[in-house]
Amino acid sequence: MLPHKQIELKLQAAVRVLLPDADTAAVLVRPCPDPKFGDYQSNALMPLAKARRMNPRLLAENVLAKLDVSDVCERVDIAGAGFLNFHLKDSSLAQTLDAAARGEHLFFEKTAAPKTAVIDFSSPNVAKPMHVGHIRSTILGDCLARALRLLGHRVVTDNHIGDWGTQFGMLLVGWKRELNSTALDTDAIGEMERLYKKISAESRENPATLEAARQELVKLQNGDPENLKIWRKMIELSKKQFDAIYSRLGVKFDCTLGESFYNDRLKSSVDELLARGIARESEGAIAVFFDEIPQLKDKPALVRKSDGGFNYATTDLATLAYRMEKWQPAEIIYVTDGRQQLHFQQIFAAFQKWQSAKPQPAIPRLAHVWFGSILGEDGKPFKTRSGETVKLADLLDEAEERAFRIVSEKNSGFLEPQRREIARVVGLGAVKYADLLPNRQSDYVFSWDKMLALTGNTAPYLQYAYARIRSIFRKAQNESANSQPPAALTLSATEEIALAKHLLGFGLALEAVAGEFRPNFLCNYLFELAGKFTAFYENCPVLKADEVIRASRLVLCDLTAQVLKQGLDVLGIEVVEQM
Repeated sequence: MLPHKQIELKLQAAVRVLLPDADTAAVLVRPCPDPKFGDYQSNALMPLAKARRMNPRLLAENVLAKLDVSDVCERVDIAGAGFLNFHLKDSSLAQTLDAAARGEHLFFEKTAAPKTAVIDFSSPNVAKPMHVGHIRSTILGDCLARALRLLGHRVVTDNHIGDWGTQFGMLLVGWKRELNSTALDTDAIGEMERLYKKISAESRENPATLEAARQELVKLQNGDPENLKIWRKMIELSKKQFDAIYSRLGVKFDCTLGESFYNDRLKSSVDELLARGIARESEGAIAVFFDEIPQLKDKPALVRKSDGGFNYATTDLATLAYRMEKWQPAEIIYVTDGRQQLHFQQIFAAFQKWQSAKPQPAIPRLAHVWFGSILGEDGKPFKTRSGETVKLADLLDEAEERAFRIVSEKNSGFLEPQRREIARVVGLGAVKYADLLPNRQSDYVFSWDKMLALTGNTAPYLQYAYARIRSIFRKAQNESANSQPPAALTLSATEEIALAKHLLGFGLALEAVAGEFRPNFLCNYLFELAGKFTAFYENCPVLKADEVIRASRLVLCDLTAQVLKQGLDVLGIEVVEQM
């Protein structure tokens, strides 16, 4: 068991002795913000004391009297109003690294209580190209899925594609009148986008075209064989192009259920909401009202329009009901842009009321993981020079091409296929990392120069750090060095102790990503790890050290490389052995 977890369990036990009614799940141990105060810290005693009108420092003293962590810690200090600061023993640190070197763990533990989580992300629209806006949902959702799976949870990834709605009436008119079969074979989504734009513009000018589109849509909704066949072809062609992009990004989905999948559930869902008193009629429409929720009191969720039609809210409620039946998840996570915050507040509130009204309610944790916008360097929404939306495939192509130019300048001796592969890994990694590094709720400025830089908090910097460590082992082998793990690690230099202690925080960074849906915690952890490795490597000779120290430091190098590789993998980023 990792040191912080040992301390945490013993601290919780000591608190329970003094406060049997306390919820010790909130008694947590985390790394000290400033190492001069210790290695780990807990501030959990202060809120416990406040809730009971106790002196927090006195509570800390009483807890400390019941706490024995002498097998892990050199000492425990009380600071401020009741902080506990834990100073790790060097022997405990070395033992933890020894266990990692033996492959027993990589500084994280799989959960003892796995849960099922459904993650809804990416969600492109059929017959439209994926654009730069899809990168955030796709990359963020994939990262959360990877983190949860690594920690031992069951994850279901669902790509809820837009495959239904009024746009298909216009697409059907265009398909029947204007289709260019050659263009469809060459670039299916490009051709469908052209058809939609043409008929949409014509519909605004010509009422007859608008009426034709409406009639084609009605025929589709009523199950007309010809229209259904064309519609299914549109979905099939769209998925092929979507999957090509997902393959480049290394993103996979467990299922892809579009909006149309839930059509048969919409009427019954609204009927049940009415029967259970969750929804009621208002001006001919059906809506769920939230009189008990101040921020939603005047913002009801419309679930059936006055003309009898359904909407996104109806579909999303039916989708939630299906996911509960199919997977019984403890958590359902939606990854979308911040503009949908109100929509999901309404959906979550309506669904919780619906579930609560059932005989055996099962209410999962519902999370809307929203994100900000991507801006150009002019501070405006990121567009092409001509003002068009940036297509995602074009963005990825440019990332690889820019990276190829950089790799070719720095490694002209590599053969072109090798340079192309390095450029693919570096270019795509740079785009992903630049997206995951900021606080997800912030807008960020898209800058090729910054994201592809080999210095600073970038993917290329971390990938280079990994490649540099691998080069140490190539040199060691060339020198016929004994690189077998030592009997025990020897940690004496300040820089190697700092690096070793930072490795211990990997699991906490992973848990923060999974628990708070914030990959930037992991990005910053890895950046700091690379920095601590640089300080270690510059101040602590590895290959030129005597045999015992050399073997110990090679293990430290190897563990750092493993954590960098695993951490980048959680971010969906690959590494290369040479850069």
